[in-house]
Amino acid sequence: MNFGHPWVLFLLALPAVLLVVTWRRRGQRLVLPMDNTPVRSSRMIYGLVGLAESAPPLLLAVAIVLLAGPERLGDPVTKRSLTNIELCVDVSGSMTAEFGEGTRYDASMRAIDEFLDFRKGDAFGLTFFGNSVLHWVPLTSDTSAIRCSPPFMRPEVVPPWFGGTAIAKAVLACREVLTRRQEGDRMIVLVSDGWSFDLDNGSDVELAAKLKADRITVYAIHIGEENVPDPIVNLTGLTGGEVFEPGDEAGLAAVFQRIDAMQQTKLERTAPERQDFFLPCSITGLTLVGLSGVSLFGVRYTPW
Repeated sequence: MNFGHPWVLFLLALPAVLLVVTWRRRGQRLVLPMDNTPVRSSRMIYGLVGLAESAPPLLLAVAIVLLAGPERLGDPVTKRSLTNIELCVDVSGSMTAEFGEGTRYDASMRAIDEFLDFRKGDAFGLTFFGNSVLHWVPLTSDTSAIRCSPPFMRPEVVPPWFGGTAIAKAVLACREVLTRRQEGDRMIVLVSDGWSFDLDNGSDVELAAKLKADRITVYAIHIGEENVPDPIVNLTGLTGGEVFEPGDEAGLAAVFQRIDAMQQTKLERTAPERQDFFLPCSITGLTLVGLSGVSLFGVRYTPW
């Protein structure tokens, strides 16, 4: 047991002195008429009276110990390790193509909405891109803004300069967001349906090297009908991620579940913290109060 204010314990000298006085006190002798009958003193009664009179000094000692702030080390705590996840969604014109019950964009945002439930406690950011990049939601554990975003950045309503697919530009912008976070893992989930001109001529390998150096893993979901472009395969594979091709809306939801399983949540054990430890002293004090109250019914020192 440790104490938050150990200097207070020096006051324990006061109840110690009171206990010495209580047990060494002889009192005054009083002659009672006993018809010349010899009366022996009772050590048991003397002991009971001494114990009863010791209760107040002992209560004072308990109060001093409580004022000193008794503490103990708590149990080590396991906490969830944060993962920073940047959702990078394509809003080019091709994302208006039919997919399931809606468009590719609609299906992607519905699957992302479910993915947010899988990863409660992580930090999410949302970036929309075409030929330009727009960071719509900064990294945050409050996902309400992401859930409310689909109507505002539909491919049908975005400005004309979003009309292409610049994946490398978008990933680099997401990299800048993630590298500002010092705590936790870093992950990019790229949702696109097209080919990107800015990943050709070895740019994919160069970009993957930068991401890997920054401890950023890239998962890609190719929602188009064409085969996955090789640069996307290189970008994900070299960073430790993977690329997926969902055939339908159910497959898209399964992809996000698989990403969740692959990027498992990490648990960290934190150092134990000091906690107040009043219970033993409180029980001792209450016991002494009870015994002292009982002793007042007949076991007490008479000063005459």
